[in-house]
Amino acid sequence: MSKPKILVIEDESDILEVITYNLEREGHKVISCRNGEQGLSRIRTDNPDLVILDLMLPGMDGVEVCRQVKSDPVTRAIPVIMVTAKAEESDIVLGLGIGADDYITKPFSPKELVARVKVVLRRGPLREQSGGGERVVRGELTIDLGRHEATISGVLLTLTPTEMRLLHFLASHPGRVFPRSHLLSRVIGEDAIVTDRNIDVHVRALRQKLGDAADVIETVRGVGYRFADGRR
Repeated sequence: MSKPKILVIEDESDILEVITYNLEREGHKVISCRNGEQGLSRIRTDNPDLVILDLMLPGMDGVEVCRQVKSDPVTRAIPVIMVTAKAEESDIVLGLGIGADDYITKPFSPKELVARVKVVLRRGPLREQSGGGERVVRGELTIDLGRHEATISGVLLTLTPTEMRLLHFLASHPGRVFPRSHLLSRVIGEDAIVTDRNIDVHVRALRQKLGDAADVIETVRGVGYRFADGRR
């Protein structure tokens, strides 16, 4: 089996060195770039299995790199882990909203980085996991996991793979409350680094994309989340 190929786009040499060393020690093949333009070019030519992308880059920033990767049919399936010194929730939601599959904030431990990489690589492309034809209809909302499509009243939603899995899982069990840890293990993986902030950020980003239908995802204080069953 060939080694997973990971492209790291990071302009800080010391952080790049730490990331590269720890990933290579885990058996990954690492390609590194120092700016967004070069990184975007290498994504298109090298077709990596995963991209680790710093948000703050000289020239083209990480947000624009991620936006272009996820808007291109050729590269959109490549998972992206966003690395950022900005720990504010709004910045994280922005990254997830444009298609990043996960995020990690600086400073981070090598152990955390390796764990997140393993989870994302194990998760694989959405289409490979879906089993095909997993379609759920709840009122005007339709979620087809096999086609990676979700629509409201016929309008297509632009969801990340994690958001798609989260929405599909909740909508498949209307009215049932799920703890945050359970949601993370189901939509991200059993090895996910479980924090309230992690799942809350994904839910917030998903609600923003649902717009007027955002209230179908209900917060149950002290427990977790559920999909509204229409009996409120």
